[in-house]
This record gives sequence, C-alpha cells and structure tokens, in this order.
Amino acid sequence: MKLFQRAQRSLFGEILDWMLTPLLLLVPVSIGVTWLVAQGIANAPYDRALEYNVQTLARLVTVQNGRQQFLLPQPAREILRGDETDLVYYQVLDGQGTLLGGERDVPAPLTDEPQMPGTVYLHDAAMRGRPVRVASLWVNTDAPATHPALVQVAETRNKQSILAAEIIKGVLLPQFAILPLAVLLIWLALVRGIKPLSAIEARIRERRPDDLSPLDESAVPLEVAPLVSSVNELLNKLHDSMATQKRFLADAAHQLKTPLAGLRMQADLAQREGANEQELKQSLKQIGRASVRATHTVNQLLSLARAEGSGSGIGRQTCDLAKITIEAVREAVPRAIEKRIDLGYDGAQAGAPGVLLHGNPTLLKELVRNLVDNAINYTPSTPNRPGVITARLLADPFGRVAVLQLEDNGPGIAEVDRERVFEPFYRVLGTEVDGSGLGLPIVREIARQHRATVRHEDAHPGQHPPGTRFSVRFELDEDGATEG
Repeated sequence: MKLFQRAQRSLFGEILDWMLTPLLLLVPVSIGVTWLVAQGIANAPYDRALEYNVQTLARLVTVQNGRQQFLLPQPAREILRGDETDLVYYQVLDGQGTLLGGERDVPAPLTDEPQMPGTVYLHDAAMRGRPVRVASLWVNTDAPATHPALVQVAETRNKQSILAAEIIKGVLLPQFAILPLAVLLIWLALVRGIKPLSAIEARIRERRPDDLSPLDESAVPLEVAPLVSSVNELLNKLHDSMATQKRFLADAAHQLKTPLAGLRMQADLAQREGANEQELKQSLKQIGRASVRATHTVNQLLSLARAEGSGSGIGRQTCDLAKITIEAVREAVPRAIEKRIDLGYDGAQAGAPGVLLHGNPTLLKELVRNLVDNAINYTPSTPNRPGVITARLLADPFGRVAVLQLEDNGPGIAEVDRERVFEPFYRVLGTEVDGSGLGLPIVREIARQHRATVRHEDAHPGQHPPGTRFSVRFELDEDGATEG
C-alpha cells in the first residue's frame, strides 16, 4: 500500500508508508472490536434484568391438588410491563407443555441446551418479526410424576441497540479526532528525524569541487554512520585516482616532450644553410628514431588507458592462454633475432588441460607482449654470452592454477627497484634502453583485471648476472577458467 507514490523512491515516503499503513489498517479492526465490546457491555444489565424477572415468575409456579399452577398478581404484572421503547413477553408451561400463563408464541429454548432446573439460559431469537432476548428457566415442583415447569421472559432489543450505539460513539469519535493528530505528529517526527541527512547533503553541496577530505562521522546518527563511512572511502579512492591521474599526465607530458623536442631540433638542423648530404641523412635518422620513440610512448599510453578503463566491463570469453602466449612469442621472434637473442617457448601446449581462461584475449596478449618486449629490451646479448629468453606456461588443472613465466639471463632487478618498476614511467637508472617505462604497469593492470597476481624474482639466484623471472598467477574456477 503506497500512500505517497512518486516517480522516484523517497526515504521519507517509505518510512511514512510503513508507519501510517498499519495505523490506518488498525482503524477497521478497532471499529470491529469496539462494536463487539459495546454489544457485550449493553447486553449485560438487560440480561441481569431478564434473569431477575424470570426468577421472580418462577417463584409464582405452585402445586395445587397435584397439578402445577401459575398465578400472576398485579404487582408482578407491573414488573413485566414494557416501556415506550421495548416490549416484554412471558410464558409459563407446565411439565406436559400446557400453557399456564403468558404468550404462546414465545420462542422455545434451544434444543441442545440441557434442562437443568434452577439455571437461567439466555439466547437471541425473533418474535413477531422483531429480535428479542429470551431468558429460560426450568422449575422443579413437588407435583408427583411431573416434569419441571418452563418459565420464559422475552424482551425486544431496542434499548440494547441504542446503548451499544452510544458506547460505540463515545469510544470511536475520540479516536477519529485523535487519528489526524497522530498522523501530524508522525509527520513532524519524521521531518525531525531525517534532518541529519539534510545536514549532510548541505555540507556536501557547499564543498568546493577539489575538496575530497573525509566527512565527520561523529556528527551523524549511528544508523547513517555506515553510509558516511562508505562515502569517505569513495572520497579517498577519488583522491588517490585524481593524484594518480595528475602524476600520470605530468609524466606523460614529460616523456612526450623529449622526443618532440628532439624532432624539432633535428628538423631545424636539417634546414640550416650549408648542411651537406651526410648531415641531412644523420638528421633524418635522428628524426626517425625520435618519431619511433614517440609512437611507442603513445601506443603504450593508449594500452595503459585501455587496461585501466576496462574494469568489469571488458568483453570476456574463454581464452587459450597457451595459444595466446605462443602467438605473442612468434610475433617477437624477428625482433629477438635482430638483437641476437634466443627466444623460445616451453610449457603447456594449446588445448591442454588447465590452460583455458575466462578473460579478454586482446588484453591477455598485450600482457604477454609487454613481458616479452621488456625482456628483449633489458637482456644484453654478446657472442661470449648470448641472451636467452624463455616463455613458460605451467598449468595445474587439479589445483586450478595457471602460471605464466617470462625468464631471461639479463642483469636482473635490484632489490630497491623491484616494486618501483611497476610505477608508470619509472626506469631503472644506469640503463641505456629506449622505452617508455609503461610496459610493466600495463602488465600489472591487465593482471588485476583478471584477478591475477604478478611477482618477479632472480631467475638464477647466486649467479652473475642473476637474470629475472616474472610470474603471473591465474586462479581458475572449477570449469578451468579464471574467476574474473
């Protein structure tokens, strides 16, 4: 039952509905109970009068010459006289059912009532088209071989109905007067009760757009505190997100500024007067390198933005991680050959048990490609010590785990840099490798989208160089696909 129906749900209206609906439903129940109680109260004094009258008439039943007789003196007739509102009838029958006095058409007692002399029985009936209340009493006499005599007094019920109506009016009219007052008090109490929510709304509305400080949880009611706590958590996440975006934009601008400045400088050098053919070729070569670096940086930025913006809305399907890994390795082989690096794949084959993941194939291939590119960039290769990179997929269908590993024999990562390498644009000092510093952050973000974890360690502990091993651990569900 919606008393206050709106297009949008209202907390005030919901609470008011739940409070007023039971109150209004109790009104007809209260009327019914009041009517029953009023009927009982109105009947009680008239029932006692009927009992008195029938007991008085019973004392007038006597036995003469072995026969039951009834003689009604004038004072007793005055007692039975009706008033302007109701009529009183009586009936006296001997043990054989012979009428000794009164009206013959007084309704008979209920047949299922036991005939216990000395006990007055009351029941409702109709006489001459009008409802009556009948009192019946069986009277034992000393007449031999006779049954108890029956004495009955019946009275119409006009006075009872009038009295019951007066009682109902006296009880219900104050209730109908109090009901609007109760509704008003409930309304005012609700207005007062939701004021803290309005205060919170006002405080949030008055804030500056850049004010993401937490709300004061101690100034709100206990029931609203969880909501305020959730809002504070959201504000903290927004603060961290905005800080990350600002840092990301600043770093991106810095990273793009260097190749763009190089492009402009080389273009100016190529346009200077007196430049010979060799100098022009050198300038064009530098312009080409700078453009490749800028293109790579932009592509990496787009990949990171796509990974971070995917969230729960990425298109997911059943993917073969072994097939994706093998394809990414094959695509990187020409670049590895150019750097004289031995790049290979070892592990579970496509279609093997435990290699199926529920995820986005494009993002998963981007993850593998970035791990392979990172290994190629930072793995030196010389005739005396050729570079070796191995991609490996370990599948455990019984433990419902799949682990992707990328292992190289490069210089490894120092302990102080092992966590920072996942920060955007961070590059280990002392390396002369061209890169954007976005490959590993992209790997971690894509892994997070698939509820996987990334860790790295020395591939050959105790050796020099120790090499690096990156491991991406995917948790599988019962069907062999990731839970993500």
